[in-house]
Amino acid sequence: MSSTEFSSLHLKPPMLKNLTSLGYVAMTPIQAHSLPLVLAGKDVIARAKTGSGKTAAFGIGLLTNLEVSNLRVQALVLCPTRELADQVARELRRLARFTDNLKVLTLCGGVPFGPQLTSLEHGIHVVVGTPGRSLDHLRRGSLELGCLRTLVLDEADRMLDMGFQDEISSLIAAAPEKRQTLLFSATYPEEIATMSAFVQHDPVEVSVDEAHDEGVIEQLLFEVDNSERTEAVVRILYHYRPESTLIFCNTKTDCQELADALAKRGFSALAIHGDLDQRDRDQVLARFANRSVSVLVATDVAARGLDIKELPAVINYELPRDPEIHIHRTGRTGRAGEQGLALSLVTARETRRVQAIEAALGSGIPRGDLDSLASTASRPLAPPMVTLCIDGGRKNKLRPGDVLGALTGEGGIAGSEVGKINVIELHTYVAIVRSSVEQALACLGKNKIKGRFYKVRKIC
Repeated sequence: MSSTEFSSLHLKPPMLKNLTSLGYVAMTPIQAHSLPLVLAGKDVIARAKTGSGKTAAFGIGLLTNLEVSNLRVQALVLCPTRELADQVARELRRLARFTDNLKVLTLCGGVPFGPQLTSLEHGIHVVVGTPGRSLDHLRRGSLELGCLRTLVLDEADRMLDMGFQDEISSLIAAAPEKRQTLLFSATYPEEIATMSAFVQHDPVEVSVDEAHDEGVIEQLLFEVDNSERTEAVVRILYHYRPESTLIFCNTKTDCQELADALAKRGFSALAIHGDLDQRDRDQVLARFANRSVSVLVATDVAARGLDIKELPAVINYELPRDPEIHIHRTGRTGRAGEQGLALSLVTARETRRVQAIEAALGSGIPRGDLDSLASTASRPLAPPMVTLCIDGGRKNKLRPGDVLGALTGEGGIAGSEVGKINVIELHTYVAIVRSSVEQALACLGKNKIKGRFYKVRKIC
């Protein structure tokens, strides 16, 4: 596109006039890349972080495609939290200021159904909502999607993290197959590609920065004696203080022994290896993904399928024998444009392994000096989240939206303080920001979820 000015787009005069009044002159990168595609009716997958101008990127497009004379729901924007839905709805109303009689409604949990039902009965053009409450209205018959033209999944990766896949699938099943679907996500894990294949037709991918910019992963080698490996790990964790660290060992025995040693030193650490049963494995992975455990010590086999976004650091307790495995290990950090740290412990006898890895990388790996690292700190870094376990799951017909609604409605907790919600057969795991965990426990302990009380406990 030759110009990044909004006036270069084929927009209706009222929209251009409003954008000018709002001070929208030049498009942000995500807007310049995606808006022409959205206006052309294409399905789009856009990777964009909060604050990049993504709401206007999809908002201008969906508002342009509306028929104001048709008082039916023509656009549905799904968001992971009530706060984001309110924010998106406010921005859409600002963008639509010069369009007469255009109606935007938010559908979120934690508020009464009555006013929402009344608004839907009088006719709405755009619905912005959370998946749970939107699905509730669909099942009541108050939300009808037969005239839907545009579906937007905003912060799709976060909605998947919070366990809204089933709700999203049910809403999409009620929408016309012939529609425009826009998928906005801060990251692009494998689950997003799977979702896109299910909900989109020939989507165009848009990204304003590459997932692996050169130099985004800083690698260092630290030479140690074999007996010093555990103390070296402790020193590294004290010095760099990463919020989440994945440590690789070559054997199950070393894996468990290292995790136990770190836990005795006060670190929030767990091990995952082939000797764990599936239930324990699932719980360990959930707690690490929730960021309620800071250190996960794993073997390569046990870490297969592990996809953790924003992983600041990877430590190789031992070098693998295969250079490709080393590349795979270190590639788990530094994703989505974030800075990553990959630190490896080596002995003097492992020169050939180092040379093979450097040959595979096509460059040398700098050497670090353990003696230059801070050896102690006041205390190990505490994980930012705490995982709560609710003694109810799919068998009790619980959904992530039920838990989120209970926390953000009766509990008064901000949706931004709720992390992943994982509903399994008999239990539900929910991550809460550490400073709000007591408030969440009190809320879930004294209030019903979907008509009944459930036992709730901390598992870390």
